[in-house]
Amino acid sequence: MAANSFGRLFRITTFGESHGYGIGVVIDGCPAGLPVDMVFVQQQLDRRRPGQSKIVTQRQESDTAELLSGVYEGRSTGAPIALLIRNANQRSKDYNHLQNAYRPSHADFTYQQKYGLRDHRGGGRSSARETAARVAAGAIAQLLLAHYGITVKAYVSQVGPLVLQTPYQQLNLALTDQNAVRCPHPEMAAQMEALILQVRKAGDTIGGVVNGLIQGVPAGLGEPVFDKLHARLAMAMLGINAAKGFEYGSGFAGAAMRGSEHNDLFYTTPQGNIATRTNFSGGIQGGISNGMDIYFRVAFKPVATILQPQPTVDHLGNDVTIEGKGRHDPCVLPRAVPIVEAMCALVMADFVLLNRCARL
Repeated sequence: MAANSFGRLFRITTFGESHGYGIGVVIDGCPAGLPVDMVFVQQQLDRRRPGQSKIVTQRQESDTAELLSGVYEGRSTGAPIALLIRNANQRSKDYNHLQNAYRPSHADFTYQQKYGLRDHRGGGRSSARETAARVAAGAIAQLLLAHYGITVKAYVSQVGPLVLQTPYQQLNLALTDQNAVRCPHPEMAAQMEALILQVRKAGDTIGGVVNGLIQGVPAGLGEPVFDKLHARLAMAMLGINAAKGFEYGSGFAGAAMRGSEHNDLFYTTPQGNIATRTNFSGGIQGGISNGMDIYFRVAFKPVATILQPQPTVDHLGNDVTIEGKGRHDPCVLPRAVPIVEAMCALVMADFVLLNRCARL
């Protein structure tokens, strides 16, 4: 199986399966001397772990990260950093009825066609359990970005038809983790939680949108032509399980505007810095950061496993009916927030290091 690595200079490789011994990540390219705060790494994993609230899967995993290499006396050595997260609460029997049946909108059929076999226990490598390894690596990337004054944040802005219209500039993002939904608007968060619980009670699932925000980015990050900053962010976000769409800046809404409306006009600030009066570009022009805030949105589909009977076929093409069993998320969004932040941080860390090689 190829393509288990992401990044060029700051590069990660993840390994492991949902119902195997564990999952983990190897980080290559982290500069030596970075203070590695494992308490912070664990905090990020705790935000993603299952069982943290009544609106996510009730699988009980501590998701404790074990540091295997690459750090000495609290600082990175420049050697590969390896982290292991052991699986502790698998219930493989919940998937016995799926051994020969293809779940609708899952990777069962496509994995079978590509590899000639598949791990039916939770989807194996296709399971979102793998994203815990990304979050661990992303936490290290966030520590590196903090050294350069760059921060990444994400929050839930939509669950089904419930849409938070308030611009991020008017939100207190410190409130994001103050509720189970991870929406920084308390009133909207309460409505979203009620909707998720209603959907869960019906044995169904629901999707929505996570907004991302990167601040403190200097102008000049990004590689033009084939590795634009926004293209790498899109790749990172669309590589997350259940992600179905990505837009940055004005996104699809910009298609309805005229150039005279959409152009971000430059001006000089009282401090002598060059900035833009608007930010429809989303902080990126020509594939390179321009120093303004980078903001984007990621759409997530409803979780494919539902606790309702569904018609499908087995490996022989026979008609069968399946019904989800066990512990599953009725809505992926609350746990997707730290994953979006992690993948965003990995992209930005890579471009920060690449930019050090751009010119004398």
